[in-house]
Amino acid sequence: MSTNKEWNLVASELSKKSENSIRTIWEDSKNCPNPLLKVIPLQLGDPTVFGNFKVAPETREALRNALETDTFSYMSCEGLESSREAVAQYVNTNNDKVSSSLDVPRVSHKDIILTSGCALALEMSFRVFAMPGENILLPRPCYLYSIWIHGYGIEARYYDLDPTNEWQVDIKHLESMINDKTKAILINNPGNPCGNVYSKEHLLEILEVAERHKLPIISDEVYEFFTFPGVQFYPLATLSKTVPILTCSGLTKRFIMPAARMGWIVINDRNNVLSDIKEGLLNIAGRNFIPNSTLVKALPGILENTPQQFFDDNSKTVSIHALSVFNILKTCPGIVPIMPKGAMYLMAKIELDKFPEIDTCLAFTQRLFHEQSVGVFPGFPCFNFPGFFRIVLTVPEDLIIEACERIKTFCEKYYKADGQSLEA
Repeated sequence: MSTNKEWNLVASELSKKSENSIRTIWEDSKNCPNPLLKVIPLQLGDPTVFGNFKVAPETREALRNALETDTFSYMSCEGLESSREAVAQYVNTNNDKVSSSLDVPRVSHKDIILTSGCALALEMSFRVFAMPGENILLPRPCYLYSIWIHGYGIEARYYDLDPTNEWQVDIKHLESMINDKTKAILINNPGNPCGNVYSKEHLLEILEVAERHKLPIISDEVYEFFTFPGVQFYPLATLSKTVPILTCSGLTKRFIMPAARMGWIVINDRNNVLSDIKEGLLNIAGRNFIPNSTLVKALPGILENTPQQFFDDNSKTVSIHALSVFNILKTCPGIVPIMPKGAMYLMAKIELDKFPEIDTCLAFTQRLFHEQSVGVFPGFPCFNFPGFFRIVLTVPEDLIIEACERIKTFCEKYYKADGQSLEA
């Protein structure tokens, strides 16, 4: 029997609200570089692209051993107990390194949930705290956390980071964004895209706000301990006496394993106020797939055997790159770089009023790519922060210096002070 109906298939609202503008701009940016210049991509935060950052030999050995013994059996939704215990030991050991207090809370395997990357850990945290119509506070600028929020009908409300004060949280603005529908605060430290690393005193200020309003914190610490020489990182949970914290991290950045998709949630619940949240997280974990069994079984060996020198060497190299970029960009007319303290990025301000032919940071980065074949991400829409661009610092030093020199050439071409071009 014919119904004479036509196909009418429409994507869901969730899918439409899940667009990743970073990926979209990345794909668009591959078009129309200058054919006379080699493309130097300073966009994606993947340290493995050029081969100058590699996983530790101990990681490969742990993976080989796990593969040889893996039975590829199903496991519990939160991950193998032995692997979760390894994460707990990793967390406790690192916490002890930064705190001499005997009051630092200890975690066990019961406080750990393994996830397919830190991204899933964050999405699960957002979903467990907020329902449609409620909101989560996010920093501005920040990574596109909103793609894990908007599709579920959760509102993202943004508090400002101050570029003139090492990207610290504007505490007054943070507090002003809280309303009766706010369910949690997201903190990213060390930060993407800014490379911020917060002091103990500043983190305590943030905790005071959370305590005053009885709001839990989701702490994105995927760049934990990825700080430059002389800069101290403090896990937020080591400083909290009362505020419950879900810490999200993984192997992606510190262990140079972005495609491994191994992450975890640490439930820091000193005063036992997250029992319902913990049950909710386990329920959500039951709907998702944890990382593949071989990676889960390799996790103890990776965490226990990767030497400190591996981490120190990587952070030192990135810090050298950061200083090179900063020193060149500060000589570029119309560009104000902000020196980072950790992670893999540097943000630079574009004085758009000095570039009369360029009206937005997106237009700046597009024209830069077309003319100089240098790819950088604009502050907007990628990080919800107009007038800036972000540079990834894991590119080999010779290439990153060449890229910055090209940026300088580009700026000298278009910069005008008091209506006078530098080339005039």
